[in-house]
Amino acid sequence: MLEGVNELADAVQVTMGPKGRNVVIELSYGTPKITKDGVTVARSMAFENRVKNVGAALVKQVANATNAVAGDGTTLATVLARSIFAEGTKSVAAGMNAMDLRRGMNMAVDTVVEYLKSKAKTISTPTEYAQVASISANGDAEVGDLVAKALEKVGKEGVVTISEGKTLENELEVIDGLKLDRGYLLTNFITNTRTQKCELDDPLILVHEKKISEASKLKPLLQLVVKLQRPLFIVADDVVGEALTALVVNKVRAGLKVCVIKAPGFGSYRIDHLLDFIALTGSKLISESTSLKLEDVTVEMLGNAKKIIVTKDDTIILGAVGDKQVTSQLKKATAKFDKEKLEQRLSRLSGGVAVIKVGGASDVEISEKKDRVVDALNSARAAAYEGIVPGGGVALLQASRELDKIKTTNFEEKVGVQIIQNAMKIPAYIIAANAGYEASMVVGKLLEKIENDSFGFDTAQGEYVDMFKAGIVDPVKVLRRAIQDAVSVSTLLTTTEAVVYPNINQK
Repeated sequence: MLEGVNELADAVQVTMGPKGRNVVIELSYGTPKITKDGVTVARSMAFENRVKNVGAALVKQVANATNAVAGDGTTLATVLARSIFAEGTKSVAAGMNAMDLRRGMNMAVDTVVEYLKSKAKTISTPTEYAQVASISANGDAEVGDLVAKALEKVGKEGVVTISEGKTLENELEVIDGLKLDRGYLLTNFITNTRTQKCELDDPLILVHEKKISEASKLKPLLQLVVKLQRPLFIVADDVVGEALTALVVNKVRAGLKVCVIKAPGFGSYRIDHLLDFIALTGSKLISESTSLKLEDVTVEMLGNAKKIIVTKDDTIILGAVGDKQVTSQLKKATAKFDKEKLEQRLSRLSGGVAVIKVGGASDVEISEKKDRVVDALNSARAAAYEGIVPGGGVALLQASRELDKIKTTNFEEKVGVQIIQNAMKIPAYIIAANAGYEASMVVGKLLEKIENDSFGFDTAQGEYVDMFKAGIVDPVKVLRRAIQDAVSVSTLLTTTEAVVYPNINQK
């Protein structure tokens, strides 16, 4: 398993830092993909040796988990997991108690996380957002500025989508739109298998208050959308049984583009969400209260939007064409709603959607840049929540000093602490090495500077600087999740005694 983890980490770590290298990925179809995105590299790797594959798969899970929660830090999580697993395995092989090692590691991680939180600096200005985003985009200041402008337009909670542009330059467009915290009901509705999204252009929109279960009542609607040759988007309490089967069959056999989501919100707020939605999309609510029936549906009862993008977790409506006066009406209705819920509704309805269009000279270039824009956006958002610390591996180097303060009489727990302490030095080492510098000398000099927590090495310029002043920073949330996820899987791997896998040749 360690061999698989090592080979995976070797490929991933070359992307780390502002002078990290590209990785070329051969695809089963089309032209090869060039990327500096760690999670993309990790996801593309597989081994014929199934035990190696198990080890690599578990570390991929680390990268995916970190990416899912923090939006970035996949490369960091991978290299930390490799370091911790490798040293932990050696210690166990030498006869040490794996459980004691694990306790020591967990003590060290708690100390590191507390240190990072204590040193965190809050951010709020576009310049600070741009700095964080630029670092995550491998030093691309243009991408950093673009992300900062997008967040300035829609707010840190606002909706930002990233798409492939049609020009050589990157572009930012803010359009009317809203976001719903509901994803597609079935993966059968996916239209883009690469992104795992359902994308509907110029769809008709049906909003139903109750559960839809009878296929016969859906038939008039399906005949209508087929006649008009437009996609169909359904928001309902639920769609089940024959009705759901009918939609899937029409998609598979008739090529109908269709997607279903459950109505957003819970309890008394669900109807508020539906009323907001129908007001903005121009839909009519199919319900007993409006005396409108599904089997009697007409095109006038259906809403419209320029585009709808649905993932497994949420839905983005672009270019909704309904009544925009609902926003001003809501602002006057403060007495009727809980303040927090009201603010969420106003944000959802009036915030708009920022669309970053990634440009380039070729599909390969656009794809590579798009990966970096996604990382940059996620890092900027993460920084908004938990603040920033000096980047370039400096904060983790400083945190490694704090581990000297941990007191334990158990020798094997001390070794566990030492394993984490060594791992905290790895990122700064790799970043310097990838830039062509003598990494051990750089790390040694940084560890000598105990009087300045933000003293670091700017590998892009080749000079020692104050990392905060130079704008080289990392989001605490990204570092925290990467460390916690890496330790979690590494301790499990270290305490693993056997691997069981099915015999694929057995009939």
